[in-house]
Amino acid sequence: MQKIGLSLAISLMIVSAVAGMGVGYWLTPQYRLSMYDQSAMDLGQPDKWVDLRYIDAMIAHHRGAMLLAEEAKKSHRKEIQDLAESIIKDEPKNIDELYRWKKEWYGDSRRVRDPLVPKLGEWNATFDLRFMNALIAHHRDGILMTREIRLKSSRSEVLDNADAVEQFLEKGLVMLHGWRTQWYGISDPQPLRP
Repeated sequence: MQKIGLSLAISLMIVSAVAGMGVGYWLTPQYRLSMYDQSAMDLGQPDKWVDLRYIDAMIAHHRGAMLLAEEAKKSHRKEIQDLAESIIKDEPKNIDELYRWKKEWYGDSRRVRDPLVPKLGEWNATFDLRFMNALIAHHRDGILMTREIRLKSSRSEVLDNADAVEQFLEKGLVMLHGWRTQWYGISDPQPLRP
């Protein structure tokens, strides 16, 4: 009888643990995200947390631009130096707005971890090319994110933000591709498709 009681207790503990994970997974998509690599741009299902995931990803995206801009200050070209200065000056306003939404809508005050960005190395003849390549890839990732959130969110502030960010990034891509062609003779072999 004691053997059956112990087996039953162990079985109930296992069933409870599995049920708890299932309930956690179903009720809180953030729980599910913590089980996987969060560095991917996939925003997940269009659930009640999708806007929070977008906000966190967009904060990281803006911080990534700032970190690249810090690296770009080594450039000897005025155009790159001016762009870096502009990014470092303007991005904090965008980040502050996103943190405000995060706090107001979700009661979430947690800071978003800075993303990893490429180290561009010391200045040399290809420094600006390395920066532009990194920033072009960064812009493309941001555009993919804005396009994804438009399919998953219904919050007007988020949709307006996605529109504004995408327009800004598209304009930036045109400028970066122009510089890359002019300075290095490299044209874009694969434009980003809508």
